[in-house]
Amino acid sequence: MGCRATCRQVLVCVTLCCTLVFVNAEDPYSLPEPFLLSWNGVQQRRNSYEDGVYGTTCPIPPGKNFTYILQVKDQIGSFYYYPSLAFHKAAGGFGGIRILSRPLIPVPFPEPADDFTVLIGDWYKANHTALKAILDRGHKLPSPDGILVNGRGPNQTYFTFQPGKTYRLRISNVGLQHSLNFRIQGHKMKLVEVEGTHTLQTTQLGTITLLSLLVSPPRSLPPLPYFTTATPPNKCPVPIPGGPTTEIDWSLNQARSIRTNLTASGPRPNPQGSYHYGMINLTRTIKLESSAAQVNGKQRYAVNSVSFVPADTPLKIADYFKIGGVFRVGSISDHPTGKKMYLDTSVMGADFRAFVEIVFQNHENIVQSWHINGYSFWVVGMDGGVWTPASRKQYNLRDAVSRSTTQVYPKSWTAIYIALDNVGMWNIRSEFWARQYLGQQFYLRVYSPVESPRDEYPIPKNALLCGRATGRRTRPL
Repeated sequence: MGCRATCRQVLVCVTLCCTLVFVNAEDPYSLPEPFLLSWNGVQQRRNSYEDGVYGTTCPIPPGKNFTYILQVKDQIGSFYYYPSLAFHKAAGGFGGIRILSRPLIPVPFPEPADDFTVLIGDWYKANHTALKAILDRGHKLPSPDGILVNGRGPNQTYFTFQPGKTYRLRISNVGLQHSLNFRIQGHKMKLVEVEGTHTLQTTQLGTITLLSLLVSPPRSLPPLPYFTTATPPNKCPVPIPGGPTTEIDWSLNQARSIRTNLTASGPRPNPQGSYHYGMINLTRTIKLESSAAQVNGKQRYAVNSVSFVPADTPLKIADYFKIGGVFRVGSISDHPTGKKMYLDTSVMGADFRAFVEIVFQNHENIVQSWHINGYSFWVVGMDGGVWTPASRKQYNLRDAVSRSTTQVYPKSWTAIYIALDNVGMWNIRSEFWARQYLGQQFYLRVYSPVESPRDEYPIPKNALLCGRATGRRTRPL
């Protein structure tokens, strides 16, 4: 993908009352390899076929195009799209998605003077093919070369604010591996949305993948630059403003302080319109433990000892056509096994409408970031050490924020509640792209025995077919 940071970014903006969005993935750069786009945070209700990851969707062949049909009903907020296949994300090609409330449904803050999409992320000078080759040889990636804001380097991206007015910044971390802090010198910022959930307005910020801020420049302050910092910090031409330290306790307490605004209007993820997720009986507990090790002399990462390897056919396509030998439900345990790491196409089965507790356990010395496609979930607890059933005593069962990505601090755990109300094949993965590429991911097959469009849409008429599904038919056009 030779376009690198100059890839044209397109902002996708839709209104909640519109249920379908048509996105045509063209090939203006004549890429010499297959390509896919995915939609971070967009739930694809009843339609994992359009999710745009290799486990659900056949890649777009070189020189061709494909039209995605996305449903955004019952969601609002700030999201982004990105290339999901191979290591294409390292080349750019991402952009913002805004799902707006209906005009008659007010947001819980005054109308801002303007609304900006801010895409921040770490960046490598090396091409995505060179980075992929490093991983394929079994090595870890070096540290990134810098930080980009909206695809540009230091002092190249500008936002114009007028003193006394309030502006909304929709910030997405589209990078490969680093958590970032965002702050503006001399300005106060209020957090008002996290991954589609309106939050109680707070001025504390930390490790969040998708968020919205309100920024109000002081009336007496002259124009000032903004800065982003990462770990390791990027170099800036002038001293950056003071910000949070690397102390884990501070960041952990900040993350736990984020709460849902229960008085806000708009869609909510709670079953049957109930806001009392803490009163629903759990039907299952899943514990996921990440690990790093060498397999056959090469660096790999795993979940519950299984390092994921892609099949020759997208899993959802194979499931639809009942093609055997592609994957096996139950090829990954729902609890850590303590086994030596091994390779497999890991798929976990789950029942439609189950209400599940998932615990992410991190024994490593880095902050982990986990994402679940097709869902939002309640982050009910996080703390240091090893999770035990007694840890439930500290859960927030009233106003936990609902989101699709969560952090897990070093030597710590994070617990979530999730209502499995979306039939399909859904990717659960590390958001650190090298780790997911080298195996820290798996698929959750949410199954309903009833074949009905009420629960899941049929395969799209224009679905691409590949691998062992080549030559088969979808539905008549």
